[in-house]
Amino acid sequence: MDRLTNTIRPYAWGSTTAIPALIGVAPTGEPQAEMWMGAHRSAPSRLDRGAGETTLSEVIAADPEGELGLAAVSKFGPRLPFLLKLLAAGAPLSLQVHPDLAQAEDGFEDEERRGVPIDAPHRNYKDANHKPELVCALTPFDGLCGFRPPLAAAELLEGLGVDSLKPYADLLRAHPEEAALREVLTAVLTADRAETARTVSEAAAAAERLGGPYAPYAGLVHHHPGDPGVIAAMLLNHVRLQPGEAMFLGAGIPHAYLDGLGVELMANSDNVLRCGLTPKHVDVPELLKVVAFEPGDPAVLRPEGDGEEVYETPIDEFRLSRFVLATGGAPRALSDATPQILLCTAGSPKASSAQSGELPLSPGESVFVPAGERAELSGTGTVFRATVVV
Repeated sequence: MDRLTNTIRPYAWGSTTAIPALIGVAPTGEPQAEMWMGAHRSAPSRLDRGAGETTLSEVIAADPEGELGLAAVSKFGPRLPFLLKLLAAGAPLSLQVHPDLAQAEDGFEDEERRGVPIDAPHRNYKDANHKPELVCALTPFDGLCGFRPPLAAAELLEGLGVDSLKPYADLLRAHPEEAALREVLTAVLTADRAETARTVSEAAAAAERLGGPYAPYAGLVHHHPGDPGVIAAMLLNHVRLQPGEAMFLGAGIPHAYLDGLGVELMANSDNVLRCGLTPKHVDVPELLKVVAFEPGDPAVLRPEGDGEEVYETPIDEFRLSRFVLATGGAPRALSDATPQILLCTAGSPKASSAQSGELPLSPGESVFVPAGERAELSGTGTVFRATVVV
């Protein structure tokens, strides 16, 4: 069992205060958007087993079966298949979707064959993996997730009283619903930018004036003036998670996080296709291949179970659970069948094992527990456990 040293990514949308407040340090004034825990090549966690600091990636590469276990290596290959994050949104993230596994493999192979540099700003596929993800709120957490029913989206747009939005509302009343959503999103993203900028400005002013269901969209224009993603965002469901609630985002589901602090767990990938709310590259033809034009209400997940509370998802690359430890409670034993990362988000719990002894944890601290090492949690506080299903 190893205490991890993790990288904090200073993306512009990050909160300047949320992560410092959690870990108990003074803010620097700079955005602190994400703390990465895992073995992603962009920012692997670091650890020290007595011979100097190394990365978790290097430790796993030196002995995949010893660190991950035979079952995990047989199922996912010789790599940690998940990436755990603390995510602190102080401004809206880009409106985005993630490819499924086949789309990621094909897209990555195509860009490799065409010689598109991996760090090129117009590169779509950074790896050949899919990126399903789960976000669990630590504070009230606002996001956008999945398409509204087209009629509901039409009524929302019409309620703004902006004449240039009426053609989109009319299209949304067509059938079938999936074709209507595809046609409107395509029209929004390919419209003349000057005309769109005027529409966005008028829509944002109306949303700010009206408030209520329009409130989540009113502030988008302040961060992204003239961006067609502001209109695209109004096609999506607004979701507010309370602490402990979560939402799962599968392939093709358009989404954006708006504000709040959460624990995010995903497949170990960095594949993002953007729809808007960003100055970065938006590849509309490729995006339209990936988006799932399926309306519906986003499912809010709540943990299930006694002791270890599990957030159930339909994929095996990751599994998130939570332990809420009370003073005087019995230690909670953890299975040793799979690799795991433990993240403390509250209190002062302890992780311990026969091999590693006892490691006290503070909020924001994390440990890697290799497969085969039986650990347990004790003390008082909240600990999230990230592992895999084999």
